[in-house]
Amino acid sequence: MLLKADTVTKDYVKDAGVFADIFNYYIYGGRQVILPEQLTERDSAKIALPYGADGAVVPVQKFRDVQKLYAAMTDGKMRYILYGVENQAEIHYAMPVKNNLYDALEYAGQVEEAAKSHRKEMKRKKEQGETSAEEGGKTPNTGEFLSGFWAGDRLIPSITVTIFFGSKEWDGPLSLFDMMDVSDPDVLACMDNYHVRLIAPAQMADEEIMKFQSSLREVMLFIKYSKDKENLSRVLAANEKRFREVERRAVDVIEAVTNSGIKYDKKDGVVNVCQAIQEIRKESEQKKAREVAGNLYKMGLDIEKIAQAVGYAVETVKGWLGLEESAP
Repeated sequence: MLLKADTVTKDYVKDAGVFADIFNYYIYGGRQVILPEQLTERDSAKIALPYGADGAVVPVQKFRDVQKLYAAMTDGKMRYILYGVENQAEIHYAMPVKNNLYDALEYAGQVEEAAKSHRKEMKRKKEQGETSAEEGGKTPNTGEFLSGFWAGDRLIPSITVTIFFGSKEWDGPLSLFDMMDVSDPDVLACMDNYHVRLIAPAQMADEEIMKFQSSLREVMLFIKYSKDKENLSRVLAANEKRFREVERRAVDVIEAVTNSGIKYDKKDGVVNVCQAIQEIRKESEQKKAREVAGNLYKMGLDIEKIAQAVGYAVETVKGWLGLEESAP
């Protein structure tokens, strides 16, 4: 079930509309600043090279769940930002390290790409006999040559948000310092902390969840109250218009995460979640009634009294007990 939830949530968050909604909420409080068409899919695989115990370099491949490049014109200049999302179906107790590694690898990769670009250009100029002065370029100083990153180069910001698709509260660490037992202020002053940017429905007020504009609103609301029948009914009723037309992919997420038993045709583009929940509860009530009826029948109670006790028609109860060929 966990593997299915991870796969379904990842596919869901890949949608540009949902992805934009996540960062419009987290960065801009729900204002629609980032547009889906300003996002492009980016390869989320990164290569880390940690040193082994014997000093050997061991290649390890790390994967972000979803990463997209945001490009928008601001003050006449193109501005770029890398946004990444980590989906969690369960609490990850080393999330600060995990996300910090992803961001660090991203910046390391950008430095390497800059170095490759500079080396390629210098090689081209050398082969063509050009000089930096002739082309209005520059010759790198020693520091630039050694690092491959020139003084005028700039990194593209990388921001990672973690979404916890769970109904319980996140009790894992939300920063590197939370994972350490260091109290000396002088030591802490020499260290850089890293904070997890978290979206967790159980720790969000309904008013905050309502800032989402995509179907993520319904997903978060449903997950938050999935184990609270009374409040779930309240939320479904208060947001009936939207819950009657929830896109199927969002319902896939709800079902994979909460295992609520929502039934729907896979061919449908939208699902009436309100009706689906009503049907689930009706089936559950009937199942309990059938069990009670069976127990009462074994005790020797007559059919009429059994029907009266469970609140169903006599013919229906007879069908349950196999006293009729079929039941309504």
